[in-house]
Amino acid sequence: MPAGAATDRGSSAGTLAPDLDNGQKTKTDGVEVPEQQDLFVRAQRRKLPDERKSITHKFAIGGHEGYIIVGMYAEGVPGEIFIKMAKEGSTLSGFMDGLALSISIGLQYGVPLKALVNKLTNTRFEPSGFTENPSIRYASSVLDYISRWLGGKFLSAEYLKPRIDLHEEPVSESPVVADALSAQTRILSSEVGDAPSCSTCGMLMVPNGSCYKCANCGSTSGCS
Repeated sequence: MPAGAATDRGSSAGTLAPDLDNGQKTKTDGVEVPEQQDLFVRAQRRKLPDERKSITHKFAIGGHEGYIIVGMYAEGVPGEIFIKMAKEGSTLSGFMDGLALSISIGLQYGVPLKALVNKLTNTRFEPSGFTENPSIRYASSVLDYISRWLGGKFLSAEYLKPRIDLHEEPVSESPVVADALSAQTRILSSEVGDAPSCSTCGMLMVPNGSCYKCANCGSTSGCS
């Protein structure tokens, strides 16, 4: 009797095992794998020819030197950008390589240069400071300088003019500072621009010839 029971149990296990395996396989096979859909079916990449015209621009911001190389189509429209910083292998250099690649791919797929320039203009991070370009005396970041130079070179000279961020509202703590702020707000935004802060009193400086001057204390950024 025990032997027969063992035999029956063995036969039952032998018949149930395939069912369990089949059930697992069916469940695994039933999982739907998501398909990657192309959201821009009509977008086609327009590659540049093997030989194309290019322009190279050297810049320096706060002691950090770099080069902007722009490859152009036959009609003179930019189609690729290379950004080379002084120290290869650094974080900033790697970031700029990735940014240049992203901008190049966007341009070749038809993204307007104006849209890219407007998004990158007025970004603020280090390195920032005065530049050697007489058309862009001060840059709030490397991206700010590159976008303004691209805009001034291929779009409009308006991108080279100093601008002010209208979303920033300085907070005053004394009547003297408040009066100085009121005087500054009356200055046209095209004249104030992305000027640096005064190292003496912290007020926003205004263009004064080829440099900047503080309307509050009279300090300058190095001009006489």
